[in-house]
Amino acid sequence: MILGCASPGPFSAGCRMDDFSPEKDEFLKEFYIPSYIFLPELPTRHPSFVPSCPVVVFINTKSGGQLGSALLATYCNLLNKLQAFNLEEEAPDKVLHKLYGNLEKLKSNGDHLAAEILNRLRLIVAGGDGTASWLLGVVCDLKLARPPPIITVPLGTGNNIPFSFGWGMRNPGIDCQSVKSFLEQVMKAREMKIDSWHIIMRMQVPKEGSCDPILPLELPHAMHAFQRVSESDSLNMEGYQTFRGGFWNYFSIGMDAQVSYAFHYKRKNYPEKFKNQLANQRTYLKLGCTQGWFCTSLFHPTSRNVTCLAKVKIMKKTGHWEKLHIPNSIRSVVCLNLPSFSGGLNPWGTPDKKKQRDRDLTPPFVDDGLLEVVGFKDGWHGFVLLAPGGHGTRLAQARCIQFKFRKGAGDHAYMRIDGEPWKQPLLQDKDKVVVEISHLGQVSILATDNCIAKSVYDVSTQPDEESTSEDSDNSYSEERKKFGAADAFRYYDDIDRTCIS
Repeated sequence: MILGCASPGPFSAGCRMDDFSPEKDEFLKEFYIPSYIFLPELPTRHPSFVPSCPVVVFINTKSGGQLGSALLATYCNLLNKLQAFNLEEEAPDKVLHKLYGNLEKLKSNGDHLAAEILNRLRLIVAGGDGTASWLLGVVCDLKLARPPPIITVPLGTGNNIPFSFGWGMRNPGIDCQSVKSFLEQVMKAREMKIDSWHIIMRMQVPKEGSCDPILPLELPHAMHAFQRVSESDSLNMEGYQTFRGGFWNYFSIGMDAQVSYAFHYKRKNYPEKFKNQLANQRTYLKLGCTQGWFCTSLFHPTSRNVTCLAKVKIMKKTGHWEKLHIPNSIRSVVCLNLPSFSGGLNPWGTPDKKKQRDRDLTPPFVDDGLLEVVGFKDGWHGFVLLAPGGHGTRLAQARCIQFKFRKGAGDHAYMRIDGEPWKQPLLQDKDKVVVEISHLGQVSILATDNCIAKSVYDVSTQPDEESTSEDSDNSYSEERKKFGAADAFRYYDDIDRTCIS
């Protein structure tokens, strides 16, 4: 453990080390936050400057090639050690809750520097897409008056979120000079709004026993709360369990999620074999072959088409559900928010004017309140994306989408949110697992000049009122306006997890 960068609790006095002297580096002082901001019990020491781009850094030390520990040490060396946090030891919701509490209190006492940091703060998150999604969910849940924009460092395997906003596909470097170059880009980056997507998963509790039908530790960080729904909630149905979460890049079901699950399972059990980002990507491709993604596998009966597992409905206009036709050959369905999937590929592409007119399709925008729903037959179908103008099977664009899974071709279905997969048990034939996705607000993210994500405001024609999905919030109670990343949705400490099956 690196002193000052990780501790048993946010801003523990035991982790404090001497403040960095920003006067030694005119550039780094623009990112510096003094220690008393994190530890109010310290005497107030106002520096002679106001940082133009104060940052707080969160690093998943186990992501990708496991370079996070070295990157954490570099940030601790360049900035105040209290500005960098190891996500393996510090939960971001607790860190930010305390930080913003300190800032608001200092601001109310007339502290000018605290007020300026509140307005200018930026968050850096280094990890995979799942890590980035985790922090995005936490920021949304905190309901801040001015949520800080987020920068994503590509430290994972897929890195679709950082790639979409121009931060690249590979780790930009862990040495001091590389980190300084990255911070320079952070200072120049522009702010963008992207849609947030709320996901509700409801399933029936097994008739025998009182345990939950899925182990919460198996589920993604973006849905890691899994607190039981209150009795007053309209979703609280007798005999059912409801989980909630959110995503910003994609939700997928089928073979792509199955391959991802196999990769994550192997990495979790053999972490020593996953210390190189490029080697990890090669391993991922090999698993795609052995799992039957490139050919129907006799050894994996769950790799059959999506129509065997689920019925799908979509909502294009508020209040009007319609059945989504999915060809029998489709073995994977992806609901996309960003133009990057599976390592930088764009499954939706850009429909030509004829298809836009005949099928009522639009180019993919990240802030239009619409999900692009794309299907794939197999891994070979995915190679089409490498060709100019290549795309998957465009199924629909929708404001809401609902999956009703049933026990059919297999005992379980594979699902994935922003790079984090899980294996979802399917219960008895008459019981269903229901997943419903809907638009719920927006979050700020920082983009470089190389950003491939497009906003509706980048084009001359503005979207009509139905496209922006502003009214989707109105149908949600205050309790439902959560993504599951904050404390409000975690299991309480007194729940015995050993009984969960």
